[in-house]
Order: sequence, then C-alpha cells, then structure tokens
Amino acid sequence: MSTSSAWRSASAIRVVLVAAVAAAVFLAFYGLFSGGQTGTDSAAHDSASPSADGRQAADSSEGEAASFTTASAGSCVTWDIAPDGTATGFEQTSCDKPHRFEVSAREDLSAYPTSEFGPNAKRPDVTRQNALRDELCEAPTVSYLNGKWDPNGRYDIASILPPAGSWDQGDRTLLCGLQTTDANGVPQESTGKVSEVDQAVVAKPGECRKVDDKQVVSTVPCQEPHQMETVSAISLAEKFPDAYPSDEEMDKFLSETCTQNAMDYLGGEENLYQSTLQPFWGAMSRESWEGGSRSVNCSLIHIKDGHFSEITGSATGGREALSINGAPPTEQPKRNPLRDPNAQPAEQNSQQGSENAQPAGQNADPAAPEAVAPAQ
Repeated sequence: MSTSSAWRSASAIRVVLVAAVAAAVFLAFYGLFSGGQTGTDSAAHDSASPSADGRQAADSSEGEAASFTTASAGSCVTWDIAPDGTATGFEQTSCDKPHRFEVSAREDLSAYPTSEFGPNAKRPDVTRQNALRDELCEAPTVSYLNGKWDPNGRYDIASILPPAGSWDQGDRTLLCGLQTTDANGVPQESTGKVSEVDQAVVAKPGECRKVDDKQVVSTVPCQEPHQMETVSAISLAEKFPDAYPSDEEMDKFLSETCTQNAMDYLGGEENLYQSTLQPFWGAMSRESWEGGSRSVNCSLIHIKDGHFSEITGSATGGREALSINGAPPTEQPKRNPLRDPNAQPAEQNSQQGSENAQPAGQNADPAAPEAVAPAQ
C-alpha cells in the first residue's frame, strides 16, 4: 500500500516526517462476533492479539442475526461496545446516522471453491480472516466506491463474520465494508457514506501528536512529549472546489491560511513569535485527492538543527507552559511592531521608516521560519 504522505512547513520546503502518517493506525476489526478473535494489520499493530485489546464477542440474538443476514451493499451497520470491550446490539441503521461499518459486498463462504467452510467448519482464525479480507473484499469494495477511495485516508477495507450462534447454525456470510478505527483498532462511529465525505486523516484542534521511534504517529496529552500541536484542519475543497491545484497554488493558500490560523489559535501574532514555534502543514497528493481526501492539518512545530524538536506542554499556555528539548523556549529578540493596517498614511510612513531602521538580523515576520532540512 502506498504511503506517500508529505508535509510542508511555512517556508514551502518539503519535510518528510514519516512515510506512513496517514496510514499509521491502519487496523482491521474483522470477526467482531468471532469469540474475541479480531483481525489487525500486523505491520501496523504487531502487539495486537485476541486477548490483548479486551474485546470479546457478543452472544448471538435473533435481532443481531437478522440484521447481519439481510445487510447488503450500501447498508450501514453499527453495534455497541461496552467498557469491557464486549460488542452487543448489532443492527442496521441509516448511513446518515452514526455507524461503525458501511457494507460494500456480501460473500457466501459456503460457496468457496474448497470445502473449508462446510457445515461443521470452525470459524476462521485471525490470519485466515485477514487473507479472506484481502482476497474477497478489496476489489469489490473499490468497485463499490467507483474507485473513489484514498488508501492513505481514514477508512479501512475490512470484513466481519456473522454472530457466533449464526455461524454455528450454518450461516457462512462474510460482509465486506469500510470502517475507521482508533489507535487500538476499535471501530469508531462515522456519519455519511464514504464516497460522499472527506476521507482525509486529520487531528482535532488542540490535539498534540507524537512520532515514536517506529515513525508511528499517535495523539497524546500535550503534557507528554510530542512534535506537533494541531491548530486546525484546512479544507482545500473550499478554495479549490473544481480541480486539484498546482503545487504553487496549494503552497500559497496553505501558507497564508495556516499562518493566520496559528496566530488566531494563540491569540495573536506576538504570541506566535514569543512561542518560538512555527506553522506547519500537510501536503495533499493527487492520489489522495482523487481518492476523496480534501483536508490537511495545520500544526505548530519547532525545528532545531534541521530536525523536529520534542515539545512538552501546550502553546496556548504561553512560553511558561512550554518546554522544548527539555528547556524553556529561547528568549526572542526585541523587534519593532508590525505596521498597523488600519493606520493613516502618515502613520504608516512613520512606521515603515522605523521598520526599515531595525537592526540587521531581526526578522519582522515571526511566521517566516528558517529553512528546514529533511528530518532524518
């Protein structure tokens, strides 16, 4: 699977933070009702096991069995997840309401070319479920979406098996579909059909993001070490509703928008300058755009010696709340104020003269960072 997500800073220099930002938490949740057997993508979550995540199967009921058996392409289904991980209340629902799974295809395992899934067959284990997903679900799901699927986006192709009681009674239905999961592989609720929503992976404003030694991105409390603090999610569709923009158009729009969002997030341009942080945003590949993604995150980062610094604390608390690489933010040099856009012409000329007289080496634009070399 291609994972070509790139990132850009406010200096319009490409910075590769991780190779798999958008797919860092690609996890499948097959076999929801399979006696606790849950499938995961082993490359993304090697430590996952049927017992490690605490999820267990719900007992079958007539309602759950009927909902599963009658679900078909275009249906949306959901279920409840108790605090102990138990799944209950499997039912169909309207796709414009919160749901955990959109069905793209039905497969009858009893018609499988071999006798593997005969009347007395045991439920497939996790490894076999993963193989069935790859073999039976990927092509029909992409076809169901008319090719509009971003493999780097927030929706995974997955499959689920019938309730345990139904399997024991001979039901060999396998539902293929799409879902979004959290970092532990638990299916999350979403609203709307996948083909009609923004598929981009974005964090929420105020969330802090950490990149671990394996280059996996996760959301952590801002009081824990992190590399990025999310400022906003920027929709490219609002600026470019008709077609994928050129690199120059995208850079210009994101530079202006992210910088303004960062100042608004911190309560003004001076606060951004004093934080010593700089705006930073994601890039949108043509593949992701054509697959249905439209948004990127605007974040705050710190660069030292060409690498991303480790930040502790939220920038919204001011300099006193921040620690950068284990030390307080460096003192910023005093500078002349930026020109007041509401000032009268005479006042502007006076301010411009003061700006031109500032000592060499001072940067009147705190949002313009130093050149950023690729992270190693």
